[in-house]
Amino acid sequence: MAMMRSVLILAVAFGMVLACGDSPVEVAAQGRAPSEGQILFNTQCALCHGRKGDLGLNGAKDLTLSIMKREEMIALVNNGKGAMMGYKTMLSKKEIEAVVDHVITLRKPA
Repeated sequence: MAMMRSVLILAVAFGMVLACGDSPVEVAAQGRAPSEGQILFNTQCALCHGRKGDLGLNGAKDLTLSIMKREEMIALVNNGKGAMMGYKTMLSKKEIEAVVDHVITLRKPA
């Protein structure tokens, strides 16, 4: 059941990324495919944080400026904070770690 849920989430997420993200041609031209973390981020987080992490809608923090450690970020995604809900019941530990790993790639160089 959990495997089926994960496959369904990824399928929906991938469809949404294709619908509002880079076209398959652009992705192929750049030689990359979206990671699981990027797909999940784009479906679960980008509405408030933006695809680049700097949107700040509904009081969302600018993730490009984050200096939090990975473990702190995982705890925040699990439990939520302020208007941000916790995702520990919606996403698996592996999925949350993938989202956090993607968010780390959005950071601006120090």
